[in-house]
Amino acid sequence: MKNIDVPFLGEGITSVILSCWYLKKGDDVCLGQDVAEVAADKAIFNIESEHKGRLAEIFFKEGQSAKVGETIAIVE
Repeated sequence: MKNIDVPFLGEGITSVILSCWYLKKGDDVCLGQDVAEVAADKAIFNIESEHKGRLAEIFFKEGQSAKVGETIAIVE
């Protein structure tokens, strides 16, 4: 199992709001595929998977806040 974490997005950004998921639990994930959109400091970012597999778990719902470095999903 591999984690999908909130990456470092820029100086001063310590947390993000999960705007939307592009995939749902059980979907296949390709390497480099965008899996979620997050908002921080009036900017929108896509989070991509660094792994190939199946989206096994999602830990945050749309609208929830997550910290940089925090695991938001798991790929197996």
